[in-house]
Amino acid sequence: MSDKGTFDVFSTKFAQDIFLQKYSMNGTETWADCCERVVNAVCGQLLDAKTKSKILKFMKERKFIPGGRYLYSAGRSFHQVNNCFLFRAEDTREGWADLMGKASSALLTGGGIGVDYSAIRPKGAIIKRTGGFCTGPISLMEMVNEAGRHVMQGGQRRSAIWAGLQWDHKDIEEFIHLKDHSADLKAMKEKDFNFRLPMEFTNISVIYDTNFFIAIENEEHPLHDKAKKIWLENCKQAFSTAEPGMAFNFRKDAESLRNACTEVVSEDDSDKCNLGTVWMNRCKDREEFAEVCKYGTLFLLCGSIYSDVPTDKIKEIGQKNNRIGLGLGGMHEWLMLRGSKYECTPELHKWLATYERESDSAAFVGAKQLGVAVPKGVRAIAPCGTIGILAETTTGIEPLFCKSYKRRYYKEGKWMYQYVVDGAVKRLQSQGVKLEAIQDSYDISFKERVKFQADVQQYVDMSISSTCNMPPWGSADNNEETLEKNAMVLLKYAKRLRGFTCYPDGCRGGQPLTRADLEEALASEGMVFDETEQQCVNGVCGI
Repeated sequence: MSDKGTFDVFSTKFAQDIFLQKYSMNGTETWADCCERVVNAVCGQLLDAKTKSKILKFMKERKFIPGGRYLYSAGRSFHQVNNCFLFRAEDTREGWADLMGKASSALLTGGGIGVDYSAIRPKGAIIKRTGGFCTGPISLMEMVNEAGRHVMQGGQRRSAIWAGLQWDHKDIEEFIHLKDHSADLKAMKEKDFNFRLPMEFTNISVIYDTNFFIAIENEEHPLHDKAKKIWLENCKQAFSTAEPGMAFNFRKDAESLRNACTEVVSEDDSDKCNLGTVWMNRCKDREEFAEVCKYGTLFLLCGSIYSDVPTDKIKEIGQKNNRIGLGLGGMHEWLMLRGSKYECTPELHKWLATYERESDSAAFVGAKQLGVAVPKGVRAIAPCGTIGILAETTTGIEPLFCKSYKRRYYKEGKWMYQYVVDGAVKRLQSQGVKLEAIQDSYDISFKERVKFQADVQQYVDMSISSTCNMPPWGSADNNEETLEKNAMVLLKYAKRLRGFTCYPDGCRGGQPLTRADLEEALASEGMVFDETEQQCVNGVCGI
């Protein structure tokens, strides 16, 4: 462990705390120790010493960081390092039972799951052989959600689940309102963190295909009115409650399956993916960025070989498709360092083209050298989560959330919080960027967010997980009067997207991050407070 009074390679105690709590083996590894463990375990005898040395260097410098599954599981006797598994629900008794088994098995090994339920017949449909009635796809979703409630992924974190349903399914309207939790239920959850909310472990999305776009764009189409009604209803729910999101499935190779965070796509049941992120803000120039993309891709190819998997079918489909997801992070900080706004500048387009070219090339050549299938998917931009905290920059394509915030979390039966000043703000200021030139998500319009995601998507062969922050429902820029305008903006860009999610501020109780005054955050940074006492816990200000 690093010497007392230092934060290892991290600039904040917050980042160091997250590393020690979640990824440091036995809480004693330094970041360098962790990197060496991961690279040695994953790459083993697969790569030569020079290549492994390059990967290790980029990891230590946090220019490439593999997904959290790698940091936690690599080197353990059971080393399942895939981030996610994708399933398709089948409309048979055997299919329901099979899904429950696959979902539980995958979650127990530490991977998140995503399930497309569109093939399940609607609620009330007659089951001919038994004379009974189908309970519909939502009942199966709830069964999977409850399995996830009682499974700690890999024994150490909450389950991550996604459910999708086709826009023209007969149960779609019930699905759209599936997570309309009443004020009473929300209050109970606020009072008791362990209170059980329906479907609370599952992210949900409506799946839109080519037929949807044909219908909504042609007023003479017999399904035009239905398509428009479902779209506006979905948008209203998303803009007011955050769910359902949207999964767009209309490309030449239509792929309706998604993982829990929706950045991975597939059409094959039991597909998988392992993820890693290149932090472009840390790369000194495009030449180094190209090199990091290359070596990050090679690492993920090794991970596909190294990883344990939950079932034989996942192994079979994984060997055939060999999906890897090389992502990008630090994009907004990279833009602000160059004095740019949140938009795809000509220079960013050049870097993104490099990302596409180098990862495709490394995936093809590396797969041939390692004797595995050339990946069917190479790039997926994940939300990063705690990995973004370790990288200490903006995550994925997300803009800076806010310059300073209050982080709220649950520990030992109590709600705790601490103030955090985003590390990107400090770095940008230290490099001469004025505070008024530093944008956060509150400074960027809805249209700018959607357009930026669409512009980046053209370089990503799978998908992008990005959550568009919106003002609270009922505010001046997000209400019944602005609904159709915002819905049409999203529809305009939808064909260039693979998915979309948003988060209206304050739409859920227990919101983990809320904007805080910068001066107040600076004065209290590093302290931990008990929310009920409103004071520093026992006078000891630290986790």
